[in-house]
Amino acid sequence: MAVTVRVPTPLRSFTNGAEEVNIEGNTIQEVVDNLEANHSGIKERLCGEDGKIRRFLNVYINDEDIRFLENQETPVKDGDTVSIVPAIAGG
Repeated sequence: MAVTVRVPTPLRSFTNGAEEVNIEGNTIQEVVDNLEANHSGIKERLCGEDGKIRRFLNVYINDEDIRFLENQETPVKDGDTVSIVPAIAGG
């Protein structure tokens, strides 16, 4: 199943400047793995050594935060949009 992944500006160097890429996968984990297969080096920026998505990144499927679903095991379906959004801190 192909999903559209929205890539934040700091990670676009891995996607040759593309703000969106189409990636195959049935779960967020498969999407991340296939994103790495197509855009080498990006997974290291998305995931820690434990393989889990870094705390300061928010990942959404069609506006739903995966932390309130099944995290990286959250299923995706053809045509979904996955957004990677870096957390912003300050005050």
